[in-house]
Amino acid sequence: MSQASRTRPSGSSTALSEAYDTALLDLDGVVYAGGQAIAHAVDALRTARDGGMHLAYVTNNALRTPAAVAEHLTELGVPAEPADVITSAQAVARLVADQLPEGARVLVIGGEGLRVALRERGLVPVESADDDPAAVVQGYGGPDMAWGRFAEASYAINRGLPWFASNTDLTIPGARGIAPGNGAAVEVVRIATGAEPQVAGKPLPPMHRETVLRTGAERPLVVGDRLDTDIEGAFNGGVDSLLVLTGVTDAAQLVTAVPEHRPTYVDADLRGLLTGQPEVTGTGEAYACGGWTASARGGELVLEGDGEALDGLRALCAAAWSHAGDGACALDAGKAVARLGL
Repeated sequence: MSQASRTRPSGSSTALSEAYDTALLDLDGVVYAGGQAIAHAVDALRTARDGGMHLAYVTNNALRTPAAVAEHLTELGVPAEPADVITSAQAVARLVADQLPEGARVLVIGGEGLRVALRERGLVPVESADDDPAAVVQGYGGPDMAWGRFAEASYAINRGLPWFASNTDLTIPGARGIAPGNGAAVEVVRIATGAEPQVAGKPLPPMHRETVLRTGAERPLVVGDRLDTDIEGAFNGGVDSLLVLTGVTDAAQLVTAVPEHRPTYVDADLRGLLTGQPEVTGTGEAYACGGWTASARGGELVLEGDGEALDGLRALCAAAWSHAGDGACALDAGKAVARLGL
């Protein structure tokens, strides 16, 4: 089924770790949250890797270097090398290097991951708008990033310098909940300057390009928790995707997703890599999965039956997506989603 015509989650008769050669895994909200491994993630990834699946970690978080991320993953019990990690810092550094000469100075508003990526491309990170930069690059700098850094970016951009952003995720999941992400910081600078950055991270093409160049994946599966970055990035790249419900996306958001935010598969967590996916059957506005049937009636989605909650969610998605076509489902899904307890 093509990305553009998806009206239901797909099924798979074999485990996804066997159907695809490479998992392109998001990190925050998928593998860990707040630095701690998400339940079942370590065992699932170890089993997938031992079965022959290549694991690559693709993150919009530009704060840490690939080496630091790989070390953290290894400490959690998922052995990884720096080459297994692709960050939005690397993607934006390539984007900048394509437009500036080697040795150009770049004002960095962000963390060490961004500085290392720029140096790898022959660019020189600087800290002040008065250091004669040729561009401004902004990435996530962590929860303690000083407000003055946004002012420094604004001074440079208001002088006419081009502005690049690693990503525009408005939020980032952590151990205590959802916190502001780099996109929120980008909005601060946008308000102060009226400018628009060139963005590299998911879901935009520079990140997909960086990932393909670094992994060489032939049958990739994007695995993520965000509809507007991970799943839309897979859509833009023309590859399949698995949404896991361990991060920022909830069942109600998935049911009402627009076409570019509809994943190929949906599962509770990374154990979904190790299993097949059930088929959703039906035509018109009535769809079944497991013991559930979902339909559109009287301006709302109706869910009947019983069974595994995820099967009910898959049936609801099919009914909603089919009814919505190329738009977002406007039917009331509240009661139906509440029945699932997801």
